[in-house]
Amino acid sequence: VEWFSVDGHHRHSRSLSPFFSSQMTRLVTSGNQTMVTEFLFSVFPPLHQGGLLFFIPLLLIYGFIITGNLMIFIAVRLDAALHTPMYFFISVLSFLEIWYTTTTIPKMLSSLVSERKTISLAGCLLQMYFFHSLGITEGCVLTAMAIDRYIAICSPLRYPTIMTPKLCAQLTAGSCLCGFLLVLPEIAWIATLPFCGSNQIRQIFCDFVPVLSLACTDTSLVVIVDAIHAVEILASFLAIALSYVRVIVVILGMPSAEGRRKAFSTCAAHLAVFLLFFGSVSVMYLRFSATYSVFWDTAIAVTFVILAPFLNPIIYSLRNKDMKDAIGRLFCCRRRAGGAGG
Repeated sequence: VEWFSVDGHHRHSRSLSPFFSSQMTRLVTSGNQTMVTEFLFSVFPPLHQGGLLFFIPLLLIYGFIITGNLMIFIAVRLDAALHTPMYFFISVLSFLEIWYTTTTIPKMLSSLVSERKTISLAGCLLQMYFFHSLGITEGCVLTAMAIDRYIAICSPLRYPTIMTPKLCAQLTAGSCLCGFLLVLPEIAWIATLPFCGSNQIRQIFCDFVPVLSLACTDTSLVVIVDAIHAVEILASFLAIALSYVRVIVVILGMPSAEGRRKAFSTCAAHLAVFLLFFGSVSVMYLRFSATYSVFWDTAIAVTFVILAPFLNPIIYSLRNKDMKDAIGRLFCCRRRAGGAGG
């Protein structure tokens, strides 16, 4: 490991074993402080101590998340029967899930098989930015989906004139704008902080609290930031929950049993995804003063980052006959095209 002064001249060097040298961060000396430029993910086991046992299932799960969400996205785009606002928002959510998981899981996979389990400061900031931006965008899209179901069931006659393709595109654009702008000030603030102590992140990805705990300056502002996040999460949760409560009340008041069954079936998948998403978000970020062990922190993060995106394609494909039929038609068309080509 080598230390350099700020003018770039060599100061001191000493040899370390390859294992330890791969785990150490590069340090830059500035004045009397040694600044951290890389972070180490300390929760991942070495390859020979079980890293491969976690790598293989995670790789398979990641492959399923990408394939499942991509199939849903393509099926909605290509099948005319699914060109409705509800399926439009489902396809947007699937598209976001692909990128949402790609911000974290590939780095987890490399950390499980590599001796060098580090990430640069810039890489860490980018991971935090895209992870939270895409997460907030997903929350906004789920809100748009709740509004869509509310109008479809509570005002069915006005639904075609309200939920136009233009409004759907505007809601999606607004969700993206909201997601990618809300996190920007916080990331810009974290980028100005000095990191000069420990470089070990006790989490499976870069997140606000684990990274801010390593800053060697006053980060009391994070309490205000956490409060803002809590308000945002609770506001979105309440808006969606109230919409679905109203929807359920209307469904229960329907005179036809067949009508109730059909209405419940269309809302069941949305409710499941809504509860899964906001349930994991709440456990992850609405802790207030509660603290957990590294094990439970990691388990909660796995549920939030891996399990929820893994279950979403299953919920939308297995619980939805139209989606299953569209995916079936997609594969039939491809087989026919392949047979014709042969």
